[in-house]
Amino acid sequence: MYKRQTLTEAGLPRINLLVDLYNAVSVAHLIPVGGEDIDRVRGGMRLVRATGEEDFVTVAGGEETVEHPDPDEVVWRDDAGVTCRRWNWRQGPRTRLTEETVSGVFLLEGMAPLPVPELERAAAELAGLLEKFSPGARVTVHPTA
Repeated sequence: MYKRQTLTEAGLPRINLLVDLYNAVSVAHLIPVGGEDIDRVRGGMRLVRATGEEDFVTVAGGEETVEHPDPDEVVWRDDAGVTCRRWNWRQGPRTRLTEETVSGVFLLEGMAPLPVPELERAAAELAGLLEKFSPGARVTVHPTA
């Protein structure tokens, strides 16, 4: 199930620099990685189980449309609603990283049996890539357990 479309002979789809960097780390370490534009987040980010009633705005056929997460599906949300479904699998357009993003947060998700040091290596790799491709950027890693 994990990002099957990215593991093809065609390689990773190109989105933009920030997304391309975290997608590369995600696939290299086989962990969910996502990013949010902090300036578009309302309140704090929370990882929760959906009730199934929440609106999730997505894009289908070039048009915004509303879906609803499955009951008990793991989603990221802020005070305004669901920002990403299925852990970091399906990003909504409201908080996605774009070429105009100046402040972002990257969420790397790891669960057993993934050793914590492997998750830390992935975070360090992403931080290094962000610093390399965004000279002058301030990058801080905040590990959580």
